[in-house]
Amino acid sequence: MRADLHIHTFYSDGRHSPDEIAHMARTAGLSLISMTDHDSMGGLEEKRAAAAREGLLFVNGWEVSAYAGCKVHILGYRCQKNAAYDAFLQERREGALLRAQDILEKANAYLHIHVTLEDALAEMAVRDAPLHTMHLVRAVAKRMNAPSRDLYEELFDVGRPAYSELGRPSPLDALEVIHRTGGIAVLAHPGRIQMEEDKRLRLMDDLKSRGLDGIECVHSQHTLRETEYFGRYAEDRGLLRSGGSDFHAEASSRRVGLPHFEADDALLAALGLRF
Repeated sequence: MRADLHIHTFYSDGRHSPDEIAHMARTAGLSLISMTDHDSMGGLEEKRAAAAREGLLFVNGWEVSAYAGCKVHILGYRCQKNAAYDAFLQERREGALLRAQDILEKANAYLHIHVTLEDALAEMAVRDAPLHTMHLVRAVAKRMNAPSRDLYEELFDVGRPAYSELGRPSPLDALEVIHRTGGIAVLAHPGRIQMEEDKRLRLMDDLKSRGLDGIECVHSQHTLRETEYFGRYAEDRGLLRSGGSDFHAEASSRRVGLPHFEADDALLAALGLRF
C-alpha cells in the first residue's frame, strides 16, 4: 500500500492545512497518510476528516522533537490522547516558551535586532501546539529579510549561536509517552542524526532495547545507500520499516508522496490496518 507517514501541517511548522495535505496526497496517488506534527496531535479530527474526504486511509501520528546532543526525533502512530499525553503536551508548551525566550535573547544580541515572543507567536497558524523553533526563525527572517532555511542553518541549528537546549525531551521521554498513549514508536530520519556512524548505531541499538518499534528507512533526505542500510538494520533486528516525505511546504524541495514508499503487511498490521 503506497503511503506517506511523515507529513507536517500548519498545526506545527508546516505551511498547509489538513485539507490541502490530503488533496496533495490523493493527487500523488497515495492510499495511506499520517499527518505527524511536532509534539502534539492537534487537529486530529480535522486531519482524519480531510483524509476521508479524499478517500484516503489515515492513522493518528505525531513527531516528538527529542534531542540527545542532536536531533533524535521519534514518530508515534496510533496514539490516543489521554492523561499521559495531556501532561506531556503541557510540559512541551512550557518548555517551548522558556526555550523561545532563550533563543530570542541570543538571536537579538547576535544580530543586533529586536524580535519579540509575540512576533514568533504571530507565525503560528494554530496556537494549540508548542511553539516551534521554525516559528522563531520565520519571525527573525522577516525582520532580516532573509531566507528562513539559510538563517536556521547559520544561527539556530545545534551548536549555532542562538541554539538552546532548554525544555527539550529526550528520546527515552518520547518512547515513554508514545507507548503510554497506546502507540508504536518509530525513529525518524536516522540518516539525519548528526553522530558518527558507530555512535549512531549504539544509540539505535539502545533505543531498540528500550522498546523502539520501527525505523523510518525511507525519507526524502536519505541516500539510496542509507535507505538500504536502514532497511537491513530494521530487518536484522525485527523492527518495522516505515517511510515518509517529511513534507512541510510547497516552496521546499520535498513533495508529498516522495520518495516512493509502500507499507508492508507487518507495518499495516502494527498500524491496525491489516490483520
